[in-house]
Amino acid sequence: MDDPIQPERFPRSLQDLAVKVRDDIRLDQEDALLCQRTPHVLHLGRLADTVRRNRHGNIAYFNVNRHINPTNICVYTYNCKFCSFAALPGEDHAWQMTHEEVYRHAAEQGGNEVTEFHIVGGLHPDLSLDWYLEMMRGLKERFPAAHLKAFTAIEIGWFAKHEGLSIEEVLKRLADAGLGSLPGGGAEIFDPEVRAVICDGKLDADEWLEVHRIAHRLGIRSNCTMLYGHIEKPEHRVDHLMKLRQLQDDTGGFNAFIPLAYHPENNYLGLEYHTTGTEDLRQIATARLVLDNIDHIKAYWIMLTPKLAQIALGFGADDIDGTVVEETIYHMAGAQSEQHLSRSELERIVRQAGFVPVERDTLYQPIERAAVPA
Repeated sequence: MDDPIQPERFPRSLQDLAVKVRDDIRLDQEDALLCQRTPHVLHLGRLADTVRRNRHGNIAYFNVNRHINPTNICVYTYNCKFCSFAALPGEDHAWQMTHEEVYRHAAEQGGNEVTEFHIVGGLHPDLSLDWYLEMMRGLKERFPAAHLKAFTAIEIGWFAKHEGLSIEEVLKRLADAGLGSLPGGGAEIFDPEVRAVICDGKLDADEWLEVHRIAHRLGIRSNCTMLYGHIEKPEHRVDHLMKLRQLQDDTGGFNAFIPLAYHPENNYLGLEYHTTGTEDLRQIATARLVLDNIDHIKAYWIMLTPKLAQIALGFGADDIDGTVVEETIYHMAGAQSEQHLSRSELERIVRQAGFVPVERDTLYQPIERAAVPA
């Protein structure tokens, strides 16, 4: 490592952990729990930063992406108590785009300049899989260079149930229509008792993992996430990370892990507090130390704010997501961050944090473009 860890310089409670990190020994469940409970978050961040720099050097990734949410109408509107996005048909804040509206929206948000369209939505009771397949084919026809990262495991499971198809058949049809990879949403927290409170009726942990396992087997890569800062406890977070790590051991199909903080506004969970910056940085650092087989840890600036995302780059994150332009899911839950940062702004943020910005595609291949004026 460029900056060798000296365990004796760490608090006594973290010295054994520091030895493991220095010697590249995989952390176990007790180590992960220590990461979740230690008050020494700055020291934890230093360990994570050392691992991050050993793996990625001084590089921080971003991409030119856009979000498309074709509909927020969802059969699970009242099941997912943490969700501020979903609506029932007829509610004032409900929407459903037509195909032409989706294509126009994509064009207005950058069109062929975009390297990735991130597409997720509600579980609409009346839209068929064929409707989504036609949408995907239309996007690929109009924007052939754009990667379609689309549909959470929850949506894939819904398509299968709604159409009477297997998960594998749904994924194959989507891939034939242009699907490039899966986002990581819907994982929330895997513990069944927590899920029974925050998202009763959704796919359970085994089903979520199975969707991604099948996708990986078919050559479809994906991201993974964890929703924290609600009713879960440290041991629930650790269990979640261990299950993700095990699947990655089995398949190697995850591109990146994104920790997502719960936002309390406009939902039914009844909590009133936001996570602190310290807690957000703890989750970034813990992920980098525990998920040794997942290459990339994302500091999602939409959730964290650009300022905290800068700091997170020194706590184990190597990616800050992309330009976005319009984000609805977190902003409907009360996020106060901006919804758009240009390429030049993202590059400036990364440089001011002391890192080298590298534009990437969805699969983390660097993209060379003409220089953008500062």
